[in-house]
Amino acid sequence: MLPTPHDHPNAEVVIYDGHCQFCTAQVRRLHRWDGKKRLAFISLHDPFVADHYPDLSIEQMMQALYFIDRYEQRHRSASAIRVISRRLPKLWPLALLLHIPLTLPIWNWGYQQIAKRRYRLTCESDACEIHFKSKDK
Repeated sequence: MLPTPHDHPNAEVVIYDGHCQFCTAQVRRLHRWDGKKRLAFISLHDPFVADHYPDLSIEQMMQALYFIDRYEQRHRSASAIRVISRRLPKLWPLALLLHIPLTLPIWNWGYQQIAKRRYRLTCESDACEIHFKSKDK
């Protein structure tokens, strides 16, 4: 079970697609690496998100992971991973790569390529076709 903002109200928040198996597996990995319990995790489909972050639309959140830092600043996609990589010691080697000057557009492009195909990465049933039709365009 992932800790939520209800469990850790002072933690920084990772908002992810809780209906996506690939996304859920990645945030579970982040949780395992978060030994100091700095992060809380919440699915974009949870009513908490609409109540606490009304500036973020479902469409925006379906396109990218969001990270809300302690100052309530919003980070998305590769920028979110960049910030998270500085929080978790296991990700510090990745932080070095993500912070190479002028590379953020490349990381964002790579992130978007994976995000567009995330349901294909783990979905094994016809129920996922709804995601494939809208994402392939």
